[in-house]
Amino acid sequence: MLVLAGLPVHLVTYFIYLMRKKDQTHDSLLTNIRSELSGKQLADQWQSDYADQLIRKRSFFQENISDKEIQNIAEKLTEERLEKEIARRTDDHFIQNEIQKETYSIYFQSLLERRSFFLLTLLPGILMYTILLLTSTPFLTYIVERLVQSVLVIIGVAVLVFTILYISPFDPASNILGESATREQISAFNHIHGLDLSYWQQLWNALKGIATFDLGSSFAGNEDVAASIANKFPVTLTIALFSVIMAIVIAIPVGILSATRPNSFLDYSFMFIALIGLSIPNFWQGLLFILNFSIKLNWLPATYSPGNYLSMIMPVVVLGTALTASIARMMRSSLLEIIHEDYIITARAKGLSKSQMLWKHAVGNAMIPVITVIGLLFGGMLGGAAVTEKVFNIRGIGSYIVDKQFIPDIPAIMGGVVYIAITISLVNLLIDILYAFLDPRIRSKINQS
Repeated sequence: MLVLAGLPVHLVTYFIYLMRKKDQTHDSLLTNIRSELSGKQLADQWQSDYADQLIRKRSFFQENISDKEIQNIAEKLTEERLEKEIARRTDDHFIQNEIQKETYSIYFQSLLERRSFFLLTLLPGILMYTILLLTSTPFLTYIVERLVQSVLVIIGVAVLVFTILYISPFDPASNILGESATREQISAFNHIHGLDLSYWQQLWNALKGIATFDLGSSFAGNEDVAASIANKFPVTLTIALFSVIMAIVIAIPVGILSATRPNSFLDYSFMFIALIGLSIPNFWQGLLFILNFSIKLNWLPATYSPGNYLSMIMPVVVLGTALTASIARMMRSSLLEIIHEDYIITARAKGLSKSQMLWKHAVGNAMIPVITVIGLLFGGMLGGAAVTEKVFNIRGIGSYIVDKQFIPDIPAIMGGVVYIAITISLVNLLIDILYAFLDPRIRSKINQS
């Protein structure tokens, strides 16, 4: 990836590397050492010593060997010793000076340390330097990896949703034009919206539209899909965010209180209320709220009205009730498990007070699975807010997708689902970053990688 990103820079530097390599090869080092040994006349001395040894051996054993044969053997032994000495000195030279055979990667890294090279190649290698910056620290690399995974997930969601809509038995032209539509009208409708193209062409057009934020026009109403989503999505996102904030503010203290007083009246009361919150369907709870707080007491508006913040109270509470109950139960069970861990017992034995043990060691570790639950349920809130939006007459992204799915209005559904998936992916990225701060095991893995 780095080579492709900085291809113009690498073409020039690799050519310079090849020219430079001719003068810095392993063979040239061997030649220099051989010349050094020859200059010191060590070979002549070794040959003379070997010749004297062979002559003494001939005299002692009374062998019939001529002087010429002795010289040939001495020369052969000298050559073998010379090669061994050259190899030894070469190895010592590499070890002592910590020199390795210079590869292009090592050469290029050495160039990167020079400011002049960086300034000279900044413009042609801007993409390469951007990638190097993003991967320069383990934490940035961790974030980039999660972003790449999120992009792949979004592409997978888009392909899956489009495939389901493509093979569905619903016919958009017949549903919109009505049963009295002629074949010519249906064919013209399909041609205008590209429904007569092949599966791969339609899929490519849909993915290209998502990437360029150009989702085209919806089949019904001929409205701009991107503009419609831009108007409807913030409402759903706002209600979901306020619901999450409400759930965190209420559920985490409730879970901590229940865990620190297990099997008490307070614990049973909180968990019973949480069980009720999990059991109540959203639409029924919303209707009860409208009946009591709007019709009978006349405290709050029955339906949502843009700009009226009071009209958001009931949708936020209805949507956040199940989330609050789930987080409270998860916080209680997670904290109870952490409290009975060995390191917590050891901390108490060393003299830490209960509050120090709780806030310094237990709560942070207990929050790790709770964060996972928050992320998963937040995604479910965005996708499942359609019921709450219908009850309170909120024109959000959830009710928008529900209205369009029975046509099926492919551009509108694709846009709504994919941009919900983008939001969920960003939330999961934030959760992964929080993991890195809360869990030391993840931090150590990031630093090791």
